[in-house]
Amino acid sequence: MPGDTLSRLRIALTVFFALDGFVFAGWVVRIPAIKEQTGASASALGLALLGVSAGAVVTMMLTGRLCHRYGNHRVTVACAVLLSLSVTLPPLTHSAPALAAVLLLFGAAYGGINVAFNSAAVDLVAALDRPIMPTFHAAFSLGGMIGAGLGGLVADSLSPSLHLLGLCAVGLLVTALAGPTLLREAAPGSRTVSAEESTGDSAHATHGTASASRALDDGTDSASRALNDGTASAPQAPDDGTASAPHAPHGRTHSAETPSRHLTPRTRRLVVVFGLIALCTAYGEGALADWGALHLQQDLDTSPGLAAAGYSCFALAMTVGRLSGTALLQRLGRTRTVVAGGATAAVGMLVASLTPAAWAALLGFAVTGLGLANIFPVAVERAGALAGPTGVAVASTLGYGGMLLGPPAIGFMADWFSLPVALTSVAALAATAALIGLTIRRAGSG
Repeated sequence: MPGDTLSRLRIALTVFFALDGFVFAGWVVRIPAIKEQTGASASALGLALLGVSAGAVVTMMLTGRLCHRYGNHRVTVACAVLLSLSVTLPPLTHSAPALAAVLLLFGAAYGGINVAFNSAAVDLVAALDRPIMPTFHAAFSLGGMIGAGLGGLVADSLSPSLHLLGLCAVGLLVTALAGPTLLREAAPGSRTVSAEESTGDSAHATHGTASASRALDDGTDSASRALNDGTASAPQAPDDGTASAPHAPHGRTHSAETPSRHLTPRTRRLVVVFGLIALCTAYGEGALADWGALHLQQDLDTSPGLAAAGYSCFALAMTVGRLSGTALLQRLGRTRTVVAGGATAAVGMLVASLTPAAWAALLGFAVTGLGLANIFPVAVERAGALAGPTGVAVASTLGYGGMLLGPPAIGFMADWFSLPVALTSVAALAATAALIGLTIRRAGSG
């Protein structure tokens, strides 16, 4: 595939990552207004937010099959349209059950687009043979920062209905502009799978193992090497030339990794461990998205605009952290980045949760964002290096599951204790991620 085509695909995918963050952040900053409109308690709101989780989890399990049948690019565009349309529905509800029903649809679109464009990004990373995955996640964070910032600016002047209708218009316009690029081109590694190609199963598995090994360079035990200080950021493109394979017909398309890969039980366990690291950190991102503004407004008596700035500070810090992630990984290595990031996020979240001062809470949100910025991308990358797209799917599903299931858990804990105490669970899980990373390293060195 020509380099200019790959560049256009990279730009288009970056736009969709940013759009996803923009729309999601625009929704979360209006949660306090939606809560007031529906009259829901903290626990009832938590149950309603579970609709996002349920819709996303179900869709994530099905999206892989849809991508296999129709291609990552088509599914990305379709989910972007659905995401843009469904974000207009929450302001139309006046009860927690109705809110849960529309959030089920919104969650389905959110989960679907995340699986689809992450799968497309994995194909593109392999085709370019460059560690660009953090830039896609930075685009998501940047979109979230812009969405939260604009949401804060209009929170005092626009109703939730008008605000989210505006998000829909932006989403449909962006999809109309960027979508044709994805629809014209098949994914870089896509092709139809012939009978002859299906016999290359073991070759793919062997190559995948070699790719993972090349990405791990310190020579210690495999558990340690899985989270080492190497600079490789993604599995290499297969040696059989599929990274530059001709465009697949406009029927069913298959990833270059479609043949099944035989994974050892040890590798499967490591992939799950990386998924748990992703879950621990994504839990914090979801919690701050859904409860950060409410904490500032309800517990610290800030204005709606300042409350919305809390998630904006978090998203800005995460964007900066991810944009500098490659240099940080090269300097500190993956283990130190995960351990230091988890510890930093834990301290920042304790400050944000327990301080009585709004400025200190905003600072805590920013520190938390810096700490969490690169842990999720590292976990997904390591899972992919070990097990290819299967590893990416497992780690991403667990990670996004943490992001989506965290908010309802916070809601229940807020009812049982208080919202500030509930938010300290973010610090606890960030510290757990750091401990897991340190344990993997020590297990391999011991």
